[in-house]
Amino acid sequence: MDISTLITINPKTRNMIRLTMVWHVVLTLLSYIFFSVLLAEKFLNEIHGVLRIVLMMVVFLFGSTSAWAAVELFFCRLRGRTLSLAVNFLGFIAFFLLDLHFLGIFTGIDNLGATFAKAIPALLGVAAGYFISTMSDRYEGNYDRAERFRQVGKWTALISFIVFLILAGIFQGLVAIFQQMVNFTPFVLTLGSVLFALNVLNIWREPAAIALNANSFHKEAIDGYLFLSPNLLGFLLFFAGPLLFSLYVSFTDWDAFGNKRWIGLENYAKIFNLDVKQLQTSDQVVTEAVDTTIFDELTRFNIFGKDYLVAAQDKLFWISLGNTLLFCLLAVPLSVIPALLLSNVLNSKIPGMKFFRAVYFLPSIAATVGVSLIWQWLYNAAVGYINFFITSGVNFWNNLFGTAILDPQVRWLSDTRTALIAIVIMAAWQTMGYNTVLFLAGLQNIPKELYEAAVVDGAGAFRKFWNLTLPLLAPTTFFVLTTTTIQALQVFEQVFVMTNPPGGPNNSTLTLVLYLYQKGFQRFQQGYASATAWVLFLVIFGITLIQFQRQRNTQAYDT
Repeated sequence: MDISTLITINPKTRNMIRLTMVWHVVLTLLSYIFFSVLLAEKFLNEIHGVLRIVLMMVVFLFGSTSAWAAVELFFCRLRGRTLSLAVNFLGFIAFFLLDLHFLGIFTGIDNLGATFAKAIPALLGVAAGYFISTMSDRYEGNYDRAERFRQVGKWTALISFIVFLILAGIFQGLVAIFQQMVNFTPFVLTLGSVLFALNVLNIWREPAAIALNANSFHKEAIDGYLFLSPNLLGFLLFFAGPLLFSLYVSFTDWDAFGNKRWIGLENYAKIFNLDVKQLQTSDQVVTEAVDTTIFDELTRFNIFGKDYLVAAQDKLFWISLGNTLLFCLLAVPLSVIPALLLSNVLNSKIPGMKFFRAVYFLPSIAATVGVSLIWQWLYNAAVGYINFFITSGVNFWNNLFGTAILDPQVRWLSDTRTALIAIVIMAAWQTMGYNTVLFLAGLQNIPKELYEAAVVDGAGAFRKFWNLTLPLLAPTTFFVLTTTTIQALQVFEQVFVMTNPPGGPNNSTLTLVLYLYQKGFQRFQQGYASATAWVLFLVIFGITLIQFQRQRNTQAYDT
């Protein structure tokens, strides 16, 4: 829109657009002033490192976008409305959340928990008022009586809600908020929140939208982004932001408390610092093969009659990686193949199938910690039911056939040979039900006519399953394999709860996630833990990429 068209716009609307334009000019100036303050590190010594850099980038981008919005609004262009709404909406969210923090609203919610219990009866009054108002539907023919019920219900609910607020301590909370409001920071944040909100409403209004040539498509797009904003902001603040921060931390030596010291790739070098050498003779001195000043973890093994020496600067990382991969190789088939077979059984129309579908799915929605505690008790070598049934079976067999089979008395979680297998069994049992439901959904999408045609062609049950069900289930199978593999590579809760100490015995159940937890939150080596997490990410990404490539090669996506 040309500037001359401002003459045809309603004077009040024109003045409101100009007011918002001035607001953006002020925002731009304030943003660049704050950017200059951040640039002069001596004025803000409490902001260090990457936080200061990120804050500078955000402030500069915010100020530049605000300046762009001011220019576009000056020429009354539609892009100015979009930029203005984005800047003011994000500014309102930031100022409002900071205002809630400085006003003590979040701590006030915690305090509400202490008074909420005695206010619950008043909520019952609100519910009673609602039900009283619904009684008016029974007297549609008698307007006076119906209106009486509506009024009684409305006032009952309103009075009960006011009583609830009083009992919950609303007045004490308001007094505390107003006491905080007199401080400089909360006052400025509250004022900023109000100004941002007013400018959002100003540009959002229908007259301003029409003046800036906003059509129905633009309005629908803005509405769509508005509804998506909670997810987008949550993704940026609680996923993408921490993810990038962990990548930065992986290049530092940080204990989560003091200043971070940049060390570059040293954490990754320590992880991948391996040396494998063949020993010339079985009694060759170790120091002749490997520099022991660098490697303090040495392992000697024999392959095809030849002795090798493996030296690792961080042996526990490789042990945890091996355990994680072994867990994945065992748990994925045990939770996918039985689920595939079980879904074919549950897909039949035998009476009671809905009940069995629910029963098999229940372990998937149960809390992992609770399930792990139950299985820990079942695995108990002395009083667990698993060993009880094994002992009963061995005794029955010996008594029946006169044999002398010894009771194995398996120490499931305290033996290095069985501890990881025990956790695999438990994890596969819990995951199988969810995979079964996914396979069942895939089976029900296969047209029945294909099976009828296969029967006409003389195909048996096995041929129908092998040549018809499996190929048509390829997309579902790919999804199940991918999600189950990712879940298996991130195993943590089961090992942490079921083993004592976690990762025992003798590190036989130590997994990568448990190892980075120990490094980061028990030994406070946040930098090394972040590097381990990114190595795990690369492992998961690589395996998932291979699965994608194999699926693409099978042409399962071809139409």
